[in-house]
Formats: sequence, C-alpha cells, structure tokens
Amino acid sequence: MIVSLIVAMDELRGIGHHGRLPWRLSTDMQRFKSITMGHHLIMGRKTYETIRRPLPGRMMIVVTRNPAYHPEGCLVAESLDMALRLAKERGETEVLVSGGGEIYAQALPLADRIYLTTVHAHVPADVFFPELNGQAWREAKAEFFPAGDKDSYPTTFRILDRL
Repeated sequence: MIVSLIVAMDELRGIGHHGRLPWRLSTDMQRFKSITMGHHLIMGRKTYETIRRPLPGRMMIVVTRNPAYHPEGCLVAESLDMALRLAKERGETEVLVSGGGEIYAQALPLADRIYLTTVHAHVPADVFFPELNGQAWREAKAEFFPAGDKDSYPTTFRILDRL
C-alpha cells in the first residue's frame, strides 16, 4: 500500500489558522477531491472537526485518543499505525493522510508520496507542515496555477516521490 500525504501550505509551511484553512483555493479543492476520491483518507480529530462530516466517495479514518469519539460514517483509530493497518486490511492501495500538523509529523517518515500545493503567500498560521528533506524526494510533477476569481493566491502543485 502506498502511503501518501496531501497538503497545501504557504511558503513558510503554514497549513492552518484558528482551526481553518487560511485561504480560498477552488482549484486545489477540486484537485483534493479528484486525488482522494475512492480512497481511505486519514486525518486527526481536529482536522475532521473542521470538515464536520464524512466526505462523499471516501472512507475517512479519524485518529483520536478519545475512545468515546465516533463520528457517524467514519472509522476511528487510536493511532496513525492503527489507521494505516485498518486501511490496508480493507484493501486500500493508496491511503492519503490529510492532516493536521501532528498527524503529518508522524506520517512523513512513512510516506512514499506527497501531493503538495505550495501557496505563494505568507499567511497567518498557527499549524505548520514539518520540514521536508529535499534530498529524500524527487519531483515527479510540477504545475503553476495563477490566482483568479476562485483562487485567492497563486499556487504550484507538485507530486513528490520518495527516493
């Protein structure tokens, strides 16, 4: 099973501010949907609570230490390792980790691929993506998207594969 991270971050690695995304990027949201559709999506409880519902066409696995937490329509795991095992046991071929900061930090050493959107801005952020070791990754794809009516900032979408 391929372990992939999917993330949008600003040029200073910011990924969230006060429990929300600090931008409006319709192009990136469409890409997120396209990449994750039909797959298991792993996220922490705080990230799930910003979405507040299962995303159609995906099986969401919420990682939480709270044994009483059971969001309707989602699977729950007490650790990232348990979430990965659960996805693999269910026949997943590529699981996608979608945050937040703590889950990304745990998943980065295990990741085979990163779907990375760099937001060309410096925005207020209180959650950050961990530093990437550029020596460990090969860029398989890069595509620039200008800001526009539906995208508040220009972005570059990259696919990084672990060497």
